[in-house]
Amino acid sequence: MTDLHVVDATAEHVDEIVTVIHHAFSNRRTLDPPSTALTENATTVGAAVGAYGGLLARIDGEPAGAMLFTVDGDVLELRRVSVNPRFQGRGVASAMVGCAEEAARRRGLGRVRLVARVELPETLEFWRRRGYSIVAREGQNLIHAKAMPIELVVPTAEEMQAIAEEVAGQLRAGDVLVLSGDLGAGKTTFTQGLGAGLKVRGDITSPTFVISRVHPSLVGGPALVHVDAYRLGGIAELDDLDLDASLEDAVTVVEWGHGLAETLAPDRLDLTITRGDDDVDETRNLRINPVGPRWAASGLRLTAAHATDVPAALTAQRSEGN
Repeated sequence: MTDLHVVDATAEHVDEIVTVIHHAFSNRRTLDPPSTALTENATTVGAAVGAYGGLLARIDGEPAGAMLFTVDGDVLELRRVSVNPRFQGRGVASAMVGCAEEAARRRGLGRVRLVARVELPETLEFWRRRGYSIVAREGQNLIHAKAMPIELVVPTAEEMQAIAEEVAGQLRAGDVLVLSGDLGAGKTTFTQGLGAGLKVRGDITSPTFVISRVHPSLVGGPALVHVDAYRLGGIAELDDLDLDASLEDAVTVVEWGHGLAETLAPDRLDLTITRGDDDVDETRNLRINPVGPRWAASGLRLTAAHATDVPAALTAQRSEGN
């Protein structure tokens, strides 16, 4: 068994981080222009760790991986993402990425961003599999980003609608939202808030018996297409609704859409609403996961509700088979 630990980097870890960076980057193919990673030393790494932090991964007590952080606005930037070649294929990089994303959420940052070289297809594929999108290119550097999930505790239906109105203010024609949650969880309540924010015509109710409704804009903005996929038998029946004809010109909301509606657009907001344990209590837990390059580039910002607490300590401990 492999004992893999990822911890917040501190001053006492600087020498280990420098060693990992040098081992990792000296083992990579020659690039043009070359990476500057091998110029890192205890002074530069110590300054980076002191300013913004980073991570150190150990396997069986030995330094196996490292990365440095910087912060730019609401973005956590990952630098010098490194795995000692001796420990490649042991899940080190994946563990560090998970911890970095948790660090971003803990700090209240909306996105994670990094640079990967176009000449390293294996590296590009690694980031793609972890949900990162290419949002820009600067020479040989491909800028990757990922929007972080937002978790909210919503005490009332009115606040759920207020959150949805705030989301609506950041939507544009072509956006897709996929809503999941049990019966009565609040999916239609959320959609009502979207309708108010988008200023569309007509009362928004559950479309269960008509499957799909179109609410035109009252102000020249995008229409709201409200779909209930509860009774649909699969993707083929969703295709029969011919949503593609309206996707580019409307905001499309699909209730019960998990597993069906993800193919409608590469960019979407996946929302999950869950009840509390008390049937009388109106409190709901709302999770919004922005997916795709559109949200990776811009992020989703909310101020209308309180985020759930993120653990104050960042320590990932895993046991894996070799």
